[in-house]
Amino acid sequence: MTLKSVLVANRGEIALRVIRACRELGIEAVQVYSSADKDSLPVRLADRSICIGGATPAESYLNRNALIQAAQMAKVDAVHPGYGFLSENAEFAEAVIAAGLTYVGPDPQAIRLMGDKAAARKLAMEAGVPVAQGSPDPVADVEEAVRLANGIGYPVLVKASAGGGGRGMRVMESEKQLREGLERASSEAAAAFGSGAVYIERYISPVRHVEVQVVGDGKDVVHFGERDCTIQRRHQKLLEESPSPIVTPQLRERMTKAACDLARSVNYRSAGTLEFIVDAARQEFFFIEMNTRIQVEHPVTEAVTGVDLVKLQLRIAAGEPLPMKQADVRFHGHAIECRINAEDSEKGFLPRPGKITELVWPAGPGVRVDSHAFASYELPPYYDSLVAKLVVWDDNRDAAIARMRRALAELQLSGVKTTREFHQRLLDEPAFAAADVSTQFVKDKMYAQHPMRHML
Repeated sequence: MTLKSVLVANRGEIALRVIRACRELGIEAVQVYSSADKDSLPVRLADRSICIGGATPAESYLNRNALIQAAQMAKVDAVHPGYGFLSENAEFAEAVIAAGLTYVGPDPQAIRLMGDKAAARKLAMEAGVPVAQGSPDPVADVEEAVRLANGIGYPVLVKASAGGGGRGMRVMESEKQLREGLERASSEAAAAFGSGAVYIERYISPVRHVEVQVVGDGKDVVHFGERDCTIQRRHQKLLEESPSPIVTPQLRERMTKAACDLARSVNYRSAGTLEFIVDAARQEFFFIEMNTRIQVEHPVTEAVTGVDLVKLQLRIAAGEPLPMKQADVRFHGHAIECRINAEDSEKGFLPRPGKITELVWPAGPGVRVDSHAFASYELPPYYDSLVAKLVVWDDNRDAAIARMRRALAELQLSGVKTTREFHQRLLDEPAFAAADVSTQFVKDKMYAQHPMRHML
């Protein structure tokens, strides 16, 4: 391993995840932090830490200059961006490289081509991968958006070209709604990712949301199967599982081949995820975007493959080739991840930051918890509401569901409202057990009569 030290340019559970991978590889981890995160667990567990600014993302985790200065001050070898913030920002990757450092992620050109959702759509079309009808480039203004949407037909989806996680993504049911909402979607994207560019895509519903995990070394690409991310609200994923219960072996072969072919077309290096919407009845799929970073839900893939994806990222960044061929990747069992967010699921999933007064994590066979939280921790109001990722593995889906029920029952967290009860209710839904759900299931089935349904 040629990397001796890495700056962790993120916060929360993903920062802690990277720190742990570095420690196991014998790499020094240097954690950056905002003024709001000075007492956070990543800061406590890192080898060193550096304050980079004020509490808001713009003052800290989105401040490219502050991050580069911190890396230079710490004299690290590399920078790991985690997910969110600047993790899909080609200019940041270029700045890291220009500073003489290694960027733990794809080449900047690959980020531009694939991390930009509109550009990735064009590449997919050129590669013969099915895509949903939409604008070939980001829209210049509201008039162009209206013209394109009228040609596609309503409803349409407005999506941020940079970033992901549902931010800057809105369903527009009419021209009036599009005119009123386009600027808000663009502003939301700019605040989250530093770019307000958005594009238009035909909104297809009901569908499943399935993604394929790939890792490349610049020469070859292998996939690590698919994850089903269908359970979501406002395009924010709530539960993920692998393998997808509706993907047949034939569909899996087609989707994973398309994912690898598309990644190879840009000589992809590092971990990445290609996202698709799937018509389960017809076994058809459409490419929607690629995330050129590690995903929030990567632990479910690690559970069913036994591969540490973050360590693999670091090894590839250090110049090592992929240590396996596709035939070497083995899949076993079923994994489920529940996102435990500090949100009130009965009040439109409104964020509920505050102080955690009691916290006991579930444990036992096949249970994993990725979290930066601890008892007495004050959840800052400035960032994502994710408290923990609760992951279980077992031999099959039914057994994994039973194990997740047990794990959720063991979880004791007081002081803030979380989505624990939502997940317990979801797992008891007969339609979920039967895998008969769509991306609208939470809104249209679980909360069909709820007074705050409009917020989902």
